[in-house]
Amino acid sequence: MQRLLLISFLLWSIFSHAQEVSLESIVNSKSSEEDPAVLAGVVQNGEIIFRTIRGMANLEHQIKADENTRSNIASTAKQFTALMVLDLSQKGKLNLEEDIRKYFPNLYPDIKEEIKIRHLLNHTSGIRDYCDLLGLKGKAWWRRVGLDNDDVLKLISKQNTIAFPPGSSYEYSNTGYILLAEIVAKVTDQDFVEYSTKFFQKLGMNQTAFPEDYMKVIPNQASPYSDWGDGVFQKYPSVTSTYGEGFLYTTLDDQLHYEQLLQNAQLDGNELLIQSQQSIPNNDIETYGFGLEFSKRAGYWAIHHEGATGSYSCQTIRFPEQRLSVFVMTNNSRVWSYGLAEELAIACLPANEEEDNEQSIRYSPKLDMVPKKKLSHEVLGEYNSESGTLIRVLKEEGNVVWKIKNRGSIPLVKESENLYHAGYDASLKIGFFENEAVVLDNAGGATIYPRIENNEPSLADYQSFVGEYFNDELETRMVFSLQGNDLMVMMDDWKDPNVVDVANRDILYEGGTVANVERDQFNRVVAMRVDHGRAKNIRFAKKTNRQFQPTIPTADGSISVTTIGSIDGSASDILLTKNYENGNEIWSKQFGGSNYDKANSIVETKDGYLIVGSTSSFGKGNYDMLVIKTDKNGKKQWQNTFGNFLNEYGYIAEITEDGYLIKGSIQQCEGENVHDGPCSMNVWVVNIDKKGQEISSEVLEEMTND
Repeated sequence: MQRLLLISFLLWSIFSHAQEVSLESIVNSKSSEEDPAVLAGVVQNGEIIFRTIRGMANLEHQIKADENTRSNIASTAKQFTALMVLDLSQKGKLNLEEDIRKYFPNLYPDIKEEIKIRHLLNHTSGIRDYCDLLGLKGKAWWRRVGLDNDDVLKLISKQNTIAFPPGSSYEYSNTGYILLAEIVAKVTDQDFVEYSTKFFQKLGMNQTAFPEDYMKVIPNQASPYSDWGDGVFQKYPSVTSTYGEGFLYTTLDDQLHYEQLLQNAQLDGNELLIQSQQSIPNNDIETYGFGLEFSKRAGYWAIHHEGATGSYSCQTIRFPEQRLSVFVMTNNSRVWSYGLAEELAIACLPANEEEDNEQSIRYSPKLDMVPKKKLSHEVLGEYNSESGTLIRVLKEEGNVVWKIKNRGSIPLVKESENLYHAGYDASLKIGFFENEAVVLDNAGGATIYPRIENNEPSLADYQSFVGEYFNDELETRMVFSLQGNDLMVMMDDWKDPNVVDVANRDILYEGGTVANVERDQFNRVVAMRVDHGRAKNIRFAKKTNRQFQPTIPTADGSISVTTIGSIDGSASDILLTKNYENGNEIWSKQFGGSNYDKANSIVETKDGYLIVGSTSSFGKGNYDMLVIKTDKNGKKQWQNTFGNFLNEYGYIAEITEDGYLIKGSIQQCEGENVHDGPCSMNVWVVNIDKKGQEISSEVLEEMTND
């Protein structure tokens, strides 16, 4: 029996040594001993089975990293802020269902829905990420010397809106974890840094703490280093002082100790740690919990989180069913912690039979439904998912490619008439139908993208984008202009304007920023709703050039209408001009009476043009809706007015089978005139025939006043 035990022990020792050598070689392949440090470890069944520290904590003074080296684990720190909140909840000192306005009564006064603490924990609050809000203001957060939690609170105190109703969607937000840290401070009546340091000490993590100031000396700190592409390391500056969302300095041994606590939590009956690894109660989001993500990693169900701040990065992966944890942190920008941790995990995990089994590859039934015959249109075009993700399928250098939003082009390889696969992954297929595209993966997923029809931007669209836009919450301006055929955008603090990628008449891109065009009831551009990184749905209201459609392109140039005033300002007329492509005038015509006549838009018909505006020279009341029909040479064929005693205005027109649909506004009062009671301006649609005679009219709704 003793001989058998000895043989078993020797075999296990040989296996363990071989595995350790393998794990060590994986880490060693990522960097040298002279590079900035990589610190990694593996815990299994409550025991540390692998631990390595390689490289330099400080290049200037050639200090090697060791067991005392403290590195910044960035957003991986969120799990510990969440743990403190959960602990206070279990002790009855706060409730995850509480509205955060209990602690911050002045925040978001216009939001009627409850913004609950649990919404902050799993990024479903709708509160925008402060990093991207500051980026949109023109100066990145990491350049703002001394930026701290109070500065973040001041920034969001000016925000009257949120990206989406609380609990309705997910959008990662560092702001939420700043607020959680401040809630911990308010509930405990202690400084968060002081409280959290004691909290870590109770966990046995004595070398782990949030710094209260970026200038404070952190003993044994690993300095951050980046390689900017020239093969030379440079020190990455760290000048901000926020905490709660990241910026937690810790040692490898403290983190491996915590992984041991988690793996032994069931045996120890530690309900706090057990619940911290589960989803948040009363929540529909299953992919994020208490500062942790839930998904498959390396083929197995895992609990994990990544962190990256400047040159610091970190990755934690836990496989609960296998009782295996992998932890990696580094101050070396060349090392991808996410990928290294996954390599170490794969080396430790048993082969996943389900992942390796070809029979496990399965597609949605939609794959067999892809049409075998040619569609009535090309597959080229635009497709938009319910979540608002735009896919553009187009040709580049003769090849079919797709772009997700405005990212790089992905080649599509044709398999059959309407079936393609992504050039980088043959298992990811795209099937095209008459009215939609479907992205199919080999796990049965099928994401539907309805086709967008007839959304190509026109010259009038480009001109309608031009103008100045402003967001009061950020006190930031955005200016669109035309330079030749390019639409340009200029933000505050930019040195030069940038070219805008006009995806279609509703979506504009500039770098990683998306602007969704907002129009009023008359199809006028009145705002841009901007998505900048994790800061979504930020409304920039248009302040200038809010025109209807004063110019339309023609075969040989353009034709425009405008309002011209008299010298003394006592009247105005409508001027119609035909122009060459370079803008020079070919001919002009003038229309009007003795008072004020104004033009808002022009529409081209088969035999001429239709001018829509308003007049006080003709009609029944103060201002009436005015419609003028001309031939192709600008000669007036007929003119008519529509309205009563008060004010009616014409804005735009649409061509119908029977004539024209004129859309404008009508003033309506409770009494007979404006002095007899409250009045409102309402959307008014007048249906006229081809001779300008009224067929019908309808008051639709009250006009939005922006």
